[in-house]
Amino acid sequence: MSSRRGAAVALVGCLVPALVVGGRSGTAPASAKPAPAASSASAAVRPDPAALGFDERTLRKLARSAKRKGSTCFAVARKGQLVGSWYWRGSSAESPQEVFSVTKSVASTLVGMAQADEDLSITEPAATYIPAWQGTASASVTVRNLLANDSGRYWTPTSDYGDLVHAPDRTAYAVGLSQQYEPGSVWAYNNAAIQTLDAVLRDATGKDTATFAKKRLFKPLGMAHTMLTHDASGNSTDVFFGMQSTCPDLLRFGQLYAQRGRWEGDRLLPASWVKAAIGGSSQSLNAAYGLLWWVNRYGSIRTPLDADNPGQPPGVAKVGKLAPGAPANLFAALGFGGQVVLVDPKSQTVVVRLGQPGAADSRDYTFADAAEVVTEALKGR
Repeated sequence: MSSRRGAAVALVGCLVPALVVGGRSGTAPASAKPAPAASSASAAVRPDPAALGFDERTLRKLARSAKRKGSTCFAVARKGQLVGSWYWRGSSAESPQEVFSVTKSVASTLVGMAQADEDLSITEPAATYIPAWQGTASASVTVRNLLANDSGRYWTPTSDYGDLVHAPDRTAYAVGLSQQYEPGSVWAYNNAAIQTLDAVLRDATGKDTATFAKKRLFKPLGMAHTMLTHDASGNSTDVFFGMQSTCPDLLRFGQLYAQRGRWEGDRLLPASWVKAAIGGSSQSLNAAYGLLWWVNRYGSIRTPLDADNPGQPPGVAKVGKLAPGAPANLFAALGFGGQVVLVDPKSQTVVVRLGQPGAADSRDYTFADAAEVVTEALKGR
């Protein structure tokens, strides 16, 4: 994706979270099967939602509702078996699209893999891998601070949604920003701070981040239609947005977390990392945020453009959960325009919805709407 195209789609809010489920009844081909257990099934065999514990009528109702909100695809899997999939607006199981901030949760996963390889530790200062921060006010910012969005790095709407997006070298721009607050003292949905993880990963692994992602994550999971993009300079891998993917590929990504990091009998991601990333709030400032994942925990909730984020007038935080009637252990990767990978670890259900930003009411679909697939369509959870 070019820098200018990225700017066009990301300027207003490339990472404002929303999520969705989508419409017309359909069956995905064999390539869309989310996990090994389903990979041997014939593409001609129609999934049976009832056999997988779902009320088909309710599922179809939720799908029709989502279709009206700009969805391009919607897919549900449980325990590695495809429950159902729907495609609209020219989309298919093999047509990737921009997934915006879902990219962040993939970046988190890559950090977890690099830590498992002992290439880095998230408790270490990020300056260990970003020499330009050594001896500066950012010297005490840890990698974990970057993942939890409490780094205190410089943030304004203009910087985060304008200058960063237009920068020819996004990582260089992000690294060059100043320290605004003490680490751990504020929570901000800081795209530039997250982009510095590209520098961390590149230094720690010795590899281009997109290459590392392909080798360690996408290829092992069979995410054949997924890639991380680079900026105009070619020097930076986009990690705050920019990933291109499909509903079937993202089912596989969600299933990896539903299976606590295991895939086809192999341990791709430590269970301890899965727990750290999605097992609860990563800090006390935003109950709804883990390590670059959104979680359904009760408490004070912040969203990307809250009035009381750094650089904006004081406001009043909402207290509650993202999906009040849903289990606290639900979690999701969310992106602008209703992109979602939602996981219920108890039932091992994964819901993926992709859509078109700017389509009618597309941003009205939320974490809570996606959670209805679990709370309303799944029987005897």
